[in-house]
Amino acid sequence: MPLPSLSRLAGALTGVLVLLATPLPAAATAGPDAETPLAVTGYALPSLRPALVRRDAHGLATLTVVGTMLSPGGDGVSRPTAEVRRLREVAHRQGLRAELLLSNWSNALGRFDRRAAHRLLRSRAHVRTVSRQLARRVVAQSWDGVNVDLEGLRPTDGDGLVLLVRRLQRRMPPGREVSVDVSARTTLRGYRAAGYRLGELGRAADVLQLMAYDQHGPTWSDPGPVGARAWQRQSLAAMLRRVPAGRIDLGVAGYGYTWPPEGAGREGRSVTVAGARRRVRADGAEAVWRPKAGEWRARLSDGTVLWWSDRRSLRLRHRLADERGLHGLALWRLGSADPL
Repeated sequence: MPLPSLSRLAGALTGVLVLLATPLPAAATAGPDAETPLAVTGYALPSLRPALVRRDAHGLATLTVVGTMLSPGGDGVSRPTAEVRRLREVAHRQGLRAELLLSNWSNALGRFDRRAAHRLLRSRAHVRTVSRQLARRVVAQSWDGVNVDLEGLRPTDGDGLVLLVRRLQRRMPPGREVSVDVSARTTLRGYRAAGYRLGELGRAADVLQLMAYDQHGPTWSDPGPVGARAWQRQSLAAMLRRVPAGRIDLGVAGYGYTWPPEGAGREGRSVTVAGARRRVRADGAEAVWRPKAGEWRARLSDGTVLWWSDRRSLRLRHRLADERGLHGLALWRLGSADPL
């Protein structure tokens, strides 16, 4: 999932919505089949205002909080802050599950720390230590589970990731779950090269959350949709070859990116949905809905291109998840996405 920096993302803006006011299907209510409702997970940064959890609680089943970071040595995790614990309490007061997210994001590096993840996953001793620490936090702080979000993995990290999930499951008290975030790939070979043994992970974890976003971004591609519908369907189809549909959440973007023109001396960045709309309005530009991608696109007067995924985009992904019989949806992230 995109984490350009926790400090920048923590300053996410919320604004007045001027488009697409039709509410989304509620997370705890059914799609066409009333016996198999889609569970919706909303990711949250520690800085998320509790009021936004209360606002969106009607559309959620789980709040997953970015709450503990992997040490550079891969041999330990940080303690959840008071902000993180407060969000867990707010989630529980709203009748939601609350999961603690483990990340290898590094503020010092400004990216996911691949070395830290590798140091963890290549060492059985580190896996034992980290799984023990996480399980103790879950119990002591009354979390409902752990979400493992280790990104930028090497092909050789796959066995260690499976081992970590299995050890977490052994240490979890009854009723606590382990979910794993998986970066989207369009082939089984691609998933394996990215460090994901899908069949084994699907059996070890309770849920795999397919991060079907970041297909394009300003630091790694030319302008394009954050997660086009065809690309998402292809990524999901590959995962379904190894993982039962009922153990998959389809990850959905609630944000966008900017691509300044070449030579402008500015870097592209992530933007909230409301922030993208404000930029377009302020410039007097026109946002165009691209139905094939299922996202919005705009070009500003200075040549900057924006793509973003909003409430309308989420409705289409909800339909896809329902059609495929998935467990649910996972939205990155509350405070950046449209209200549910």
